[in-house]
Amino acid sequence: MLFDKSAILTVQNHVITRNPRISVSHDKHRTWFLHINDVHEEDKGKYMCQINTAAAKTQYGYLHVVVPPNIDDSQSSSDAIVREGANVSLTCKATGSPTPSIRWKRDDGSKISINKTLSVGEWEGETLEMARISRLDMGAYLCIASNGIPPTVSKQIKVSVDCKYTLYLIKL
Repeated sequence: MLFDKSAILTVQNHVITRNPRISVSHDKHRTWFLHINDVHEEDKGKYMCQINTAAAKTQYGYLHVVVPPNIDDSQSSSDAIVREGANVSLTCKATGSPTPSIRWKRDDGSKISINKTLSVGEWEGETLEMARISRLDMGAYLCIASNGIPPTVSKQIKVSVDCKYTLYLIKL
């Protein structure tokens, strides 16, 4: 029985729930097994097994469900065109269980210029903010989501810089 929702799933060998993914078996000795096929994230939680002897015996178990990371494109940045000297903020949102961590890298392996005094090989967090962007910051950035459950996933976001050009006239 799923304790948090207090739904009776089985009584002896009979499955009460209308969920076809649930079954139960018995080893003909002292052990009963609850089987859940095609486990979903919402199956996580506390389960209780109760044996109705003269003095009822109860055993609890907790089901942890892990889910690999997935980047949510609808809540993440897409390619951007930024005016030189402006600030840019890139966002990357991911789902999964446990909650994924997000890190940023440049696709070409060069450092990320956070501001004029800080450049890093990689940045951690859902948001990458770069101040006073220059043409040197132009390129592809990778948002990488991982939570220890394979596979790690990534999304490439291209940043183009609209450069200011100065025209010099030379009189000959």
